Amino acid sequence: MAVQSGVYRGVSAAQRAAARRTRLLAAGLAVWADQDTRTTMTAVCAEAGLSERYFYESFSGLDALLEAVMNEIAAEIEETSRRAAEQAGTDPEARVRASIHAFVRLLLDDPRKGRVAIVESVAVPKLRRRRTELLRHLAHQSAVEARERLGSSGRSENEDETAGLLFIGGMAELVTAWLDGTHKASADEIVDAASRALLGLYR
Repeated sequence: MAVQSGVYRGVSAAQRAAARRTRLLAAGLAVWADQDTRTTMTAVCAEAGLSERYFYESFSGLDALLEAVMNEIAAEIEETSRRAAEQAGTDPEARVRASIHAFVRLLLDDPRKGRVAIVESVAVPKLRRRRTELLRHLAHQSAVEARERLGSSGRSENEDETAGLLFIGGMAELVTAWLDGTHKASADEIVDAASRALLGLYR
């Protein structure tokens, strides 16, 4: 649907459309993460306080909205972890721990993000492929970081990629068990175990 032109109370049509999109994304996260609510366009619109007309202004359908929610979470995870690693300096172990700590902290601050991106997305057929793509991207980033900071130590790039997949796949399963309550561990225990695992894979 085309966005109408014009300025209303000092806010342009494009700015109003962007604000509505942000509201829909927030509503999508809230509804999708709520296990007692069926994830439908109607539920998302009700949560956002917007009509379906405005939904279609930003998204072609429910799956498109959910994919956008996943993409935002993945970008936040990557940016938050990268920034934490940079702030930790040049020591590889400090960078690894800071990056993983930032990721775990993000999940503690808003557990819904881990639940929808890692757990709930598996139940949506059209999003499984996107979930796999995002996890493999994070695995590749782990391999790149390890090679740049730890060196190759005789490892091939393919071996680094294999290690990255093992780490991210393991983290996904760990986070799933942690979020659904089947695995009891403190945040510090998660960070310690994940840090040891990642460094061990590249040494």
